[in-house]
Amino acid sequence: MESGIFHTTYRADMVLRRTHAQKARIVLLVAFVLAFPFFASRYGLTLANQVGIATIGAIGLNILVGYTGQISLGQGGFMAVGAYTAGILTARLGMPWYASTLVACLVTALVGAIFGIPSLRLKGLYLAIATLAAQEIIIWVVTHWEVVTGGVDALVVPNPMLFGVQMNTDFRFYWVVWGLAGLTALFTVNLFRTRYGRAFIAIRDQDIAAQVMGVDLFRYKLLAFAISSFFVGLAGALIAHYRNIVTWERFTIDVSVLYLAMIIIGGLGSVSGSFFGAAFMTLLPAALTNMSRALKNSIPVIDAVIPFIQQATFGLVIILFLIFEPEGLRKMWQDLKDYFRLWPFSY
Repeated sequence: MESGIFHTTYRADMVLRRTHAQKARIVLLVAFVLAFPFFASRYGLTLANQVGIATIGAIGLNILVGYTGQISLGQGGFMAVGAYTAGILTARLGMPWYASTLVACLVTALVGAIFGIPSLRLKGLYLAIATLAAQEIIIWVVTHWEVVTGGVDALVVPNPMLFGVQMNTDFRFYWVVWGLAGLTALFTVNLFRTRYGRAFIAIRDQDIAAQVMGVDLFRYKLLAFAISSFFVGLAGALIAHYRNIVTWERFTIDVSVLYLAMIIIGGLGSVSGSFFGAAFMTLLPAALTNMSRALKNSIPVIDAVIPFIQQATFGLVIILFLIFEPEGLRKMWQDLKDYFRLWPFSY
């Protein structure tokens, strides 16, 4: 007796969700996302918005690192480009927030492509150092170009308005953030079903073999940097409009390491892994903070040590995932699905 899923047309074979279980899961996910803001607290909505913005940035970084194999430590700097571009255009030139967000994405894509030029000759640790230099160069420009960015002073961004309605309340901005996160995920999934995405993966797997097959390494590496930076700039612009204030401290090297940890823990080369990693690394500090508040009365010194606990937990989690599950949370989720799909014959 035949078992499994068989397709008789290319159209059926190329659909994003091939089984009824996959379709049911995506319907439940969409239903949860749509219903969540109506029963969540303000604090829950704030965390959800932070997760959504982090998801967009993590997907952008995963396009470059997970799918194309180009190491990057410049995430914070590229987010700063998006945030400052959107903030300056809105605060000083009066551009609508949605228009300034689009321009910020394009400017960040251009900056990312420029800093991606060394990727043709550099790879691995050397490319990581080059992108780290990009991070430091961008932050130096931001803090010293006082005429444009204001230097080390905070840049105040007006409230984003749409048809006379303020959009950066927790409830309203939730729809903006998660709508854009969904579009980002959908674009990325379909990108790697095209020849451009397949070229990115070929470069990741073996760039010399890809070049022999006719892949223009210089063109596709720059394209990967540009597309990745586009979404990273989108995340930065959303931070500017959501927080109404832009400061260089939000985009230090710590942010670059945090986003790299997101895609490592979530799963490299996976859109779902970007969601998992962004949620995990955003909610973990919040959980530790809430725990410290709950234990404050019984352990008075916990407030003083909680920052160190967070840093230690951050490093420990990365080490444990690299040792026990290098493919991240996405692999754990896949194993769980496979277990129930094959039960009781899971072996």
